[in-house]
Amino acid sequence: MSTRVTLLGSTGSIGTQGLQVIGGHPDRFEVAAISGGSNTGLLAKQAARFRPDVVAAATGTAEELRAAVATAADDAGATGYAPEVLVGPEAATEVAARETDVVLNGITGAIGLRPTLAALRSGARLALANKESLIIGGPLVRAAAGPGQIVPVDSEHSAIAQSLRSGSHEEVRRLVVTASGGPFRGMSVDELAEVTPEAALQHPNFAMGRVITTNSATLVNKGLELIEAHLLFDVPMDSIEAVVHSQQIIHSMVEFHDGAVVAQLGLPTMLVPIALGLAWPERLVDVETPVDWTQAADWRFEPVDHSAFPAVRLAQEVGAAGGSRPAVYNAANEVAVDAFHEGRCGFLDIVGTVAEVVQRHDPDEHDSDTVEGVFAADAWARREATVVLGGVPGRQ
Repeated sequence: MSTRVTLLGSTGSIGTQGLQVIGGHPDRFEVAAISGGSNTGLLAKQAARFRPDVVAAATGTAEELRAAVATAADDAGATGYAPEVLVGPEAATEVAARETDVVLNGITGAIGLRPTLAALRSGARLALANKESLIIGGPLVRAAAGPGQIVPVDSEHSAIAQSLRSGSHEEVRRLVVTASGGPFRGMSVDELAEVTPEAALQHPNFAMGRVITTNSATLVNKGLELIEAHLLFDVPMDSIEAVVHSQQIIHSMVEFHDGAVVAQLGLPTMLVPIALGLAWPERLVDVETPVDWTQAADWRFEPVDHSAFPAVRLAQEVGAAGGSRPAVYNAANEVAVDAFHEGRCGFLDIVGTVAEVVQRHDPDEHDSDTVEGVFAADAWARREATVVLGGVPGRQ
């Protein structure tokens, strides 16, 4: 019997790789529904190939999407294929609420929170790549999730989940999350003050969107992943740390209280984490090429330079404090990243702005136990970050 899968963000990096995995195992999976953003052409082609019952888009009109799907179906030899079509900002949430076996949430940003909650309430297993929904809505998501219902798809958290199968929760001493170090690894604070937006987008291993790639350069992404690990695995923040491993072959590690360290290794791609998210706890056959042990290799680890990259320590403080603070951290960062790429602030001002907004935040003003409260904190942080950035001189 096939596993029915709903893909949210099907036209993005996670979604397209998810469909690649599904396409490689046609006897194992059936696509129940897909939702995408503004790339209607690609969404229609995906629909024509996998023929889900429901196709949804965040933008455009239902008429445009139906026409695009019909054209793609004709081109693919699937004339007459006519799925249910949903369009609008709530389309992904509606799709996530439909009955299915697995929901792969590959949406980027805070807008993934409502679909995450809808998927959990539907009873489906949630393969979660949308880290923001867990980070900003931690109490909500944890309350909605049943035991084992969330399977992490971030490569670091997938590595931890795999390594945790070697021991019990009570035997865990520490989680170690690896970081590439980004394109500016080894730079001093003075050097970082001069880096350009173009340079910040040159990630050494992955091609990602503007926000995530910039977050990797500032190490904000690693800070968010520490918070995510805390919420996913119920390990205290002071027992989770980051280490720089530029090769990104070892994806993360678990240290147990007897001194043993269990790590997961693999090429720096997302295919294995996605496949595990879809089939957990089973492993699919021939998902990725394994490490070539016939070739000599050195794997290096370095401590995080917290003076040059303060985002990690700030995230540890925010994650330990909890409440609405992680939502504020995330939202302020997104505003600052946009400002950096628009030439309105420097690279160091990104984390500087986040730190200032976090300091100004009064957590008693926002209820982190309701969706409305979470988005109120998110909106406040975006407004406050704009105010802070108004005092930052633009780059010439």
